Amino acid sequence: MQFSAQGYIIKIRNHGEKSAIVTLVCPQYGKIVGYVQGALSKRNLGIYQLGNFVSFNAYARVEENMLSFKGVELVRSHTADFLLNSDKINALASLCRLIDECVAENDDLGRLYGAIDDFFANVHKDNWLVYYSFFEYYLLDFLGIGLDTGKCAVTGKKIDLRYISPKTGRAVCAEIGEPYKDKLYAYPYYIIEKNYTPQNNEIVNVLTMTGNFLNKNFLAQHNLHLPEKRADLLNVAQVYKIKL
Repeated sequence: MQFSAQGYIIKIRNHGEKSAIVTLVCPQYGKIVGYVQGALSKRNLGIYQLGNFVSFNAYARVEENMLSFKGVELVRSHTADFLLNSDKINALASLCRLIDECVAENDDLGRLYGAIDDFFANVHKDNWLVYYSFFEYYLLDFLGIGLDTGKCAVTGKKIDLRYISPKTGRAVCAEIGEPYKDKLYAYPYYIIEKNYTPQNNEIVNVLTMTGNFLNKNFLAQHNLHLPEKRADLLNVAQVYKIKL
């Protein structure tokens, strides 16, 4: 088994003194794990950083064996995007851990990969947290627990949708949801409309909502928890500014 590809580094685990087990996420192969000899040598430290986009050759003698990565080259470094910003580091750590824990090896990522790619492509912008929120929203969809935002769960109406039920993940129209609005999530308009300049409270709502569904419908069922650093992102969403 042998192939060449490109992907983002999402996990690095020491193996011996200078080698590592590296997890990558790729558009063609999804999440893959492989051994890299000498990955942690001084010469290679700039390559093996979370979020870096690399090209590589992968091979295994038989399909059941762990891959080995060779000829790894840095295509795009994202180290500078995170180096001096603890909030972005928390987002990076959260994204990488959620991919590692929620995605099985070689799964077809579909549009989730696009959301991952968008995050790294736009992390230098003021609205980087918006792109992170899109990632979590599409992660729900990838896991098969995506929200039903097309019509009201009670009336079947496709207009005036205003809320999302925290129990079912289904949309609720204004008429039905108004008496219970304090117990419902706000409808994620900016996600549906692909608007990348939402208000702060909209981002807080989406991150609160995706966190709840991820935890309840997947992580808790596998004795896992939301990444520790992710909690800080809700505080960031309340105060950070998007330059329009």
